Amino acid sequence: MPTLPSRSPVTEVPALDPTEARQHFARLLELETDCWDLHASLENGAAGFVLLDVRSPEHFRRGHVQGALNLPHARISQRTLEELPADKLFVVYCDGPHCNGADKAALKLASLGRPVKKMIGGITGWLDEGFTLVEGAR
Repeated sequence: MPTLPSRSPVTEVPALDPTEARQHFARLLELETDCWDLHASLENGAAGFVLLDVRSPEHFRRGHVQGALNLPHARISQRTLEELPADKLFVVYCDGPHCNGADKAALKLASLGRPVKKMIGGITGWLDEGFTLVEGAR
């Protein structure tokens, strides 16, 4: 008796047309960056962005990406952004994939007219890649 092929949850839903897939993935890259690209930019001194750690001050003190400013997502407002350049790209991160603080921060920044991307993976991703954190309030 011939063996019937088993169903695959991968192929059960067909993939997007390549043109639509290209648009989707290009859009993601407009909204997100990863830990490797961020690290490379910081190492090369070619940042060109404001890096915001949007976690609590306690979490920030325990360890953050060097060069990051701490501005918890709940405190983002026109007033708290006054001293930061209005036209510079903001890159936000929080604890990691289990946290939506970076999404909340990105939404607030975009609502205030600021260009923004999220560092996918957050602190969890940063550490998973073998990068180090610095401690302290700044």
